[in-house]
Amino acid sequence: MILIFRYIFPYHYVGLTIWPLIILREASLRDDKVLINHERIHLRQQVELLIIPFYLIYFMEYIFGLLKYRSSILAYRNISFEKEAYANEYDLEYLEKRNFWTFLKYYRS
Repeated sequence: MILIFRYIFPYHYVGLTIWPLIILREASLRDDKVLINHERIHLRQQVELLIIPFYLIYFMEYIFGLLKYRSSILAYRNISFEKEAYANEYDLEYLEKRNFWTFLKYYRS
């Protein structure tokens, strides 16, 4: 399910996935197939990790990234879940061929 909430996003973010929802900044983003694919990859990751562990790992990777890179943007971009989603967001058939727990491939890459 896709919801639109304009006011919850930091200035450069346009989408957020909180299982089972994809939340977008603007209604026009519903037509952005790449963005929706990126967020759907996160939905799959969340289900694979039974939802709560996904958020715990995501948060821990972000905190460690902040300590390592001293940059919120670099910390975010180096989260394994984000690496997988960004690497495959343009492949609109990615979820059909994706293996279970593929995000692990991106953990140290």
